[in-house]
Amino acid sequence: MAHKFVIEKNKAGEFVAKFKYNAEIIFWTEGYSSKASAKNAIDSILKNGPGAPIEEAE
Repeated sequence: MAHKFVIEKNKAGEFVAKFKYNAEIIFWTEGYSSKASAKNAIDSILKNGPGAPIEEAE
């Protein structure tokens, strides 16, 4: 599978959930103090993301 979520620690020691396609980072979350919070962020994206509207900036 070419796309995946990855939880990594940033330089500040916080857990960040990143969405990657191949080796490219498509987006990432804010930093969290626990890995469980980063996993919750992924769960929220999976649950709420598919139905999210698309807005186009002019």
